[in-house]
Amino acid sequence: MKKKLVAVAVAGLLAAPFAQAQTANVTMYGILNMDLEFTSSANSKNLGKLNRVSSNASRIGVRGSESLGGGLNAIFQIESQFTENGGGTLSSRDTFVGLEGGWGKVRLGNMLTPYDQSHAIFGNAPTFTQSILQTGALWGQYGEGKAEGGFGKRMGNSVRYDTPNISGFTGALQYSTDETENHGWVGGAGLFYNNAGLQAGAVFELNQDVRNTDSKDYAFTLTAGYDFGVIRPALVYEYIEYKNNNGGAKLKRHLYGGSLTAPLGPGKLYGAFIYADKGKGTSGACTDTTRIGALCYGDDTEAMQYEISYTYPLSKRTSVYAGYVMVDNKENANYTFSSNPIGGNQPGVDQQGIVFGMTHFF
Repeated sequence: MKKKLVAVAVAGLLAAPFAQAQTANVTMYGILNMDLEFTSSANSKNLGKLNRVSSNASRIGVRGSESLGGGLNAIFQIESQFTENGGGTLSSRDTFVGLEGGWGKVRLGNMLTPYDQSHAIFGNAPTFTQSILQTGALWGQYGEGKAEGGFGKRMGNSVRYDTPNISGFTGALQYSTDETENHGWVGGAGLFYNNAGLQAGAVFELNQDVRNTDSKDYAFTLTAGYDFGVIRPALVYEYIEYKNNNGGAKLKRHLYGGSLTAPLGPGKLYGAFIYADKGKGTSGACTDTTRIGALCYGDDTEAMQYEISYTYPLSKRTSVYAGYVMVDNKENANYTFSSNPIGGNQPGVDQQGIVFGMTHFF
C-alpha cells in the first residue's frame, strides 16, 4: 500500500510541471529558403564556374510565452538552422529566455544585435534579405567575423532590452560579453520608426577589445524607406571606424546606398546600389597587416555592390525568385558576399552571381 502511495505521489510531481507547460502558448515555425547559385570568385572568374546550392538561413524554431499574471509574461525561443546537405546546428540562431510586459521586454541568450535590424529597412527585398543577394556585402562588413571587424552579427552571452511601441517608435539596447581571452564586449543601441508607410532607423554598435586586446571599433548607420504604394525607395548611410589604442592608429570609411522596390505583375522587383568609400585615417599604406576585413587604407580601396531581383508568390507562404548581384572591388579592396561568402577572394577581384531560389514559410 505504501509503495502505491509513493508511486502516486511521484507521478503527481512529474505530471505537475508537464501540465503547467501545456498551459503555455507554444508555436513551431520555420522557413526553407534554398537556391541554386552560379557565381564567380578569385579562383574562377568566369560566371558559372563555381556553382552551388545554398540554404540561406533556413531554420526551424519553437517559441512560446506563459502568463505570469499582472500583464507579465515569460517568453522563450529556440531556433536552429538547416543546411542544404541535410545537416544543422541546434540553437545556432536566436535562442533566448526573458520577460515581457507593458514596459517592453528583456531577454538573455544568443541574439542578433540592433545593428542588424537596419538591414531590413533598406534591404526590404522580396527575397527576404537572404542569399548572396543580401545587402551586407559592403555594409557593416557583414560577411566578416567579429575578430575581422564585422558588425551586426549574432552574439551569444547577450542581455537585450526592447521598448514597447510608442506612436511608431521602438528602441533597443544590447550588451554582449565576448568570452574569449580578450575579455572584450559588444554594445549596441537602436532607435526605429515604422508608421504610415515610413520606416527609419538609427543604430550604433561598439566592439571593445574584440578584434584584439587593444581595439575600439564602432559603426553608425542611418537608413529610411517610404512606401508610396507604387514604389518604395530607401536610402542608407554608414560610418565605420577601427581604432587601436596603442598609438591611436585609425581606419575609417563612409558608405552610401539606395534601393527601390516596385510591383511587377503579381510579384515584386527589387534593385539596390551601395558604394563603400576608400579607407582613410592614420593606419598607413595598404598592406596585409593594416587591412581589417576587406577594408584597407588609401587609394583604390573603394567597392560597389549592384543587385536586382524579382520574386513571384505562388501562395501566401511560398515564393520563387531570381536575381543577379555583383561586388565590384577596386584594386586594393576584397569585399565578398555577406551571406554564403566565397573564400579565397583576392584584392581587386570582382564577385558576381545569378540566383534561382524558392522559399516556403511554415
